[in-house]
Amino acid sequence: MALAGGATPKAEEKELYYSDDPETGIPFIRVQNLNTNGDLDANDVKLINEATHSGMLARSHVQENDLLVKITGVGRMAVSSVPPVGFVGNINQHIARAKTRSRLESRALAAFLNTDIGEALATRRATGGTRPALDYPALRSIPIIYNEAILSVMDNGNTRRKVALDKADALLASIDDYLLSELGIVLPPEQENTIANRMFRVSMHEVQLRHDPNFFGRKYVHLTEAITAHPFKLLRDICSFSSEAWDQRTGYEGTFPYLEISAIDLKTGDVTEISDTSIEEAPSRARMVARPHDILVSTTRPSRGAITLVPQEQSPFIASTGFAVIRDVDTSLIDREYLYHLLRSKLGLTQMEQRSSGGNYPAITPSELKRIEIPLPELNTQTRIVAEIQKRKSAALSMRQEANAELEKAKAEIEAILLGDAA
Repeated sequence: MALAGGATPKAEEKELYYSDDPETGIPFIRVQNLNTNGDLDANDVKLINEATHSGMLARSHVQENDLLVKITGVGRMAVSSVPPVGFVGNINQHIARAKTRSRLESRALAAFLNTDIGEALATRRATGGTRPALDYPALRSIPIIYNEAILSVMDNGNTRRKVALDKADALLASIDDYLLSELGIVLPPEQENTIANRMFRVSMHEVQLRHDPNFFGRKYVHLTEAITAHPFKLLRDICSFSSEAWDQRTGYEGTFPYLEISAIDLKTGDVTEISDTSIEEAPSRARMVARPHDILVSTTRPSRGAITLVPQEQSPFIASTGFAVIRDVDTSLIDREYLYHLLRSKLGLTQMEQRSSGGNYPAITPSELKRIEIPLPELNTQTRIVAEIQKRKSAALSMRQEANAELEKAKAEIEAILLGDAA
């Protein structure tokens, strides 16, 4: 079985290596895109350009029938996935790509490696302390109980899981409409993408403020009109941003807790992992100090919604400089949780999209972020909105837990089949 691994192009040279064009960009798979259900999550991937794919990462191309296995990192080892039919992409150095004899074989191997049995066998062969790893000889040495019958069990479990996840996603998606309704804001329907609809007129005075035509698009103008028809303030007038930074030396011994932008669940805003990272291997961007109650806003591709509210019980940690950190909030005007939900809503994210700049990898500057317009209903209305959103989010999280339980049932059934084979 032929194995290969990729590499991570420098984030500091993103214009050279990465892309933000879904039409021409090549999916760049990282560990967080692998799932224990055996399916590759390609909905939220970074994109590299064709030159990077064909040049620097020419040896690690990924195709539809390949087996992808996590070989480096904290947490569960050997998480394995198979790309969807028709997929073309690439991987970083924390994943091994295996060329098997067929898609069926790749799926059967992934189903085995994703069981607790497979994970235990992989973990025993991993080396390293804070960041364990499987080298290729260790990966090849994992004994496999091969049984294609387990695929139907996994497929049935995934089907039940998807039904529950779809219900959860629908409930989370309903939050935007609820928020708009409570605020009394009506947005016009999306216009058809025609040449006529992409043409508009602006005054010379407005052009002097911003030179990019996208900023003056009709949907953004309509959004501004809808928000400013109600009481509002600019973000800079209701909160302040923290510049507290870590010197990458003091305060920790050996390792430090680190949050990357990719560790935020885009659908819920929850943090999926704060990794224990070696100080010696600290990325240059690991500098922002985050504390309980802070609101962290990703300034890179901000319209994706990588925004989180640090829980009260969370100990301080270090976050990427790709976050803006909102710390002090004028509570006489705005509820902190309301502000968090508003920023994550269509109202907030569309404004961030409008105010971002940079073709391949759009980002929003601190000064532009501070100009986001925040609707300000009465505080009791804000409190009611927060309570309803939390209610819907809690229900959605319960549905997600039910979905994961369906997957665990399938994995337990698979293990029973495998242990029967081994006996």
